[in-house]
Amino acid sequence: MNRRILIVDDDKKTVDLIRMYLEKDGYRVLTANDGQQALLAARHKRPNLVILDLMLPTVDGLDVCRILRSESKVPIIMLTAKSTEHDKLVGLDLGADDYVTKPFSPRELLARVRAVLRRLSENEAREVDEVRFGDLLVNFVRHEVRLRGELIRLTPKEFKVLEILIMEPGRAFSRLELLEQAFGYDYDGLERTVDVHVMNLRRKIEANLEQPIYVQTVYGIGYKFAFAEGNDVQ
Repeated sequence: MNRRILIVDDDKKTVDLIRMYLEKDGYRVLTANDGQQALLAARHKRPNLVILDLMLPTVDGLDVCRILRSESKVPIIMLTAKSTEHDKLVGLDLGADDYVTKPFSPRELLARVRAVLRRLSENEAREVDEVRFGDLLVNFVRHEVRLRGELIRLTPKEFKVLEILIMEPGRAFSRLELLEQAFGYDYDGLERTVDVHVMNLRRKIEANLEQPIYVQTVYGIGYKFAFAEGNDVQ
């Protein structure tokens, strides 16, 4: 269920650096070292996002972007040493969703990845009325949660926290991320507020508070949405 991200770059140090930050944030990472490998990986592994260097062997990044965009709607973040306005516009005109120039800050790239995937999740939520994880049914249109068919009454903030986590199952969200997304970027409350809402949410949907199967703690980071092994999403 983790979001899969394909890194396409022929520089091993760059790939390793990006991989470290992405995996620490809970993403599954795929890699390709040239344009031909990138196209094969994108077609067969179906990543949720592609980080694409422009200067590639076999097939250059612009051609990879052009081909991918003709075949799918997978989000693409271009990563390149080219920094002129013309280069950026060419990439964006081909369908890239964002553009990061080298040298880059790994934290900034991670923030851009989160932003692109957040927009993707919001679009997916508009297209999907409800999702089921085992005994848990969440309807985004009616803002309803049912557990084994029984209606569970959540506060608006509890539902928002659950929705944020469900949109990217398996990804660890920090308390600050949840606070900003659920309460607004101008909210000046404490991160502890998130713990209170998560505890209240767990009391309503978890059978065992000591061993939650849906909203789980990621120690030292925050929380993630998971579900009991063997339960399929419907």
